[in-house]
Amino acid sequence: MTPVRTVAAFTDLYHPTVNGVTSTVATWRERWAVVRDRMPVVFPRMGDYEPDADEYPVRSVRAPLYPRYRLALPRAPEDLERPDLVHVHTPFTLGHAGIRFARKRDVPVVASYHTLLCDRADQHVPEPLVGALAATSRAYERWFFRRVDHVVAPTTFARRHLREQVGADVPVRVISNGIDTDFFRPVDGDAFRRRYDLPRGTLVGYTGRHGHEKNLAEAIGAVDGTDASLVLGGDGPARDALAERAREVDADVTFLDFLDREELPAFYSALDAFVFPSPVETQGLVALEATACGTPVVAADAGALVDSVIEGETGYRYEPGDVDAFRGALRRTLTEVDRLSDLCRRRRAMLSVEHSLEQLAALYDEVARDG
Repeated sequence: MTPVRTVAAFTDLYHPTVNGVTSTVATWRERWAVVRDRMPVVFPRMGDYEPDADEYPVRSVRAPLYPRYRLALPRAPEDLERPDLVHVHTPFTLGHAGIRFARKRDVPVVASYHTLLCDRADQHVPEPLVGALAATSRAYERWFFRRVDHVVAPTTFARRHLREQVGADVPVRVISNGIDTDFFRPVDGDAFRRRYDLPRGTLVGYTGRHGHEKNLAEAIGAVDGTDASLVLGGDGPARDALAERAREVDADVTFLDFLDREELPAFYSALDAFVFPSPVETQGLVALEATACGTPVVAADAGALVDSVIEGETGYRYEPGDVDAFRGALRRTLTEVDRLSDLCRRRRAMLSVEHSLEQLAALYDEVARDG
């Protein structure tokens, strides 16, 4: 059996959008060339982003409910050559296009489970309609994932959620998305602090989307009345409410916009602890990035963070919604920061994207053989 070499990735989220899916697909594309061969990417055309070779932008329109994102027309580029396998990363227009493209060319198709759709129903409809929308989302996910040959979940939590909560009776393999540990590594964070005029002393922080589901107000509450300063990088629909909350507390809270990717290792390294109160993650790549930079994580004891943050080794977790418990976990992490930072560094090899792609290549070969 010839190994799978060329994999066509279809994703509704990609450059220049900043999020975990974009980071995963872009890193896989770059490193797959080392593991096997090519990974062309099909994605929505957005802004002034200039595609590289093997990047195929598709005409798009603004996405309803999420104006920062784009929805591509559900079609594959005519000049995209037949790959050995198709990997769809999102269950939207280009996810459907990728499945149709694969079936017409008689190649196997694998899907990633990156996002818990049903857990975001309360962001879009009034409370009386949340249950109905969540049920519809679960039915849609069951229908979508039944159309592929295999599903990849980044954590055991994501697999369990898809199988038990969504009710998708599909084969699921747990493979971490992995991160670029050559890039995300411990560096000197002092220059970053000076560049952004961040406070001296204990500094904790977060970077990423400021969505209501991320529960970042809990992080502001956790530093209220403490000696720790908080820096929040990124932006999103909850930003204004977070700024208002920050003005109400006895804490030094700094807001930064989305950081350039090149600045992220210095950002993580400048922190004494990374805080991640989101209960809805399927993996939480930023937690892994912080860990790879030697920065321990204080996270909600929910979702994929139960897997991604190892209690007493790469940080501590707390019961979501309990700000006192959050403050206690943060205090414990800061007390043990030297020990935890050393253990974070020792985990770097297990976090690498190369480790993940080796497992992914084996799955691709297995699916192609069985198909």
